[in-house]
Amino acid sequence: MNKCKIHALYDSDHILINNIKNLKKDKNCEIYEVYSPFPIHGLENILNLKKSNLSLFSFIYGTLGFCISCLLTWYIMIFDWPQNIGGKPSFSWINNLPSFIPVIFELTIFFSAHFMCITFLIQERLFPGSVKKNFDPRTTDNLFLIEINTIKENVENIINFLKGNGAIEVIVEYKQI
Repeated sequence: MNKCKIHALYDSDHILINNIKNLKKDKNCEIYEVYSPFPIHGLENILNLKKSNLSLFSFIYGTLGFCISCLLTWYIMIFDWPQNIGGKPSFSWINNLPSFIPVIFELTIFFSAHFMCITFLIQERLFPGSVKKNFDPRTTDNLFLIEINTIKENVENIINFLKGNGAIEVIVEYKQI
């Protein structure tokens, strides 16, 4: 079967969304990816995208940061090098907990933010050495792109539809499967 990839460039997110809705409703094609210079709200509902696990990972990384920071403050201030600061007892972590709250909070946020960014980069394959994913670099500035997978018989119909409904440029890639 002959499969084709069609890339359609737009200069307006409103036209892009209307064409995505019409393509999903009327044409026999699969919208593989949409590239945009900024997040388009509601696009995930139109494309029926599943919810990301980044919030779950953020919670896990925050919990890990909380546990490590509690262990770190106990080890440094109670076990390894206890000091009498302001007359507070140095034999109990619970009695000194209010003074450790800023450190615990900061390390919780630090772990959550940094590991969540690393997870996002790995999930999206944006680490050094990965294959370049973006078809057209103009989509990082001001243009929007739809990547459509379809069969060879539908190409002319879809190209005419896209050009007639506001696409600036339409590029077709043919491949054998």
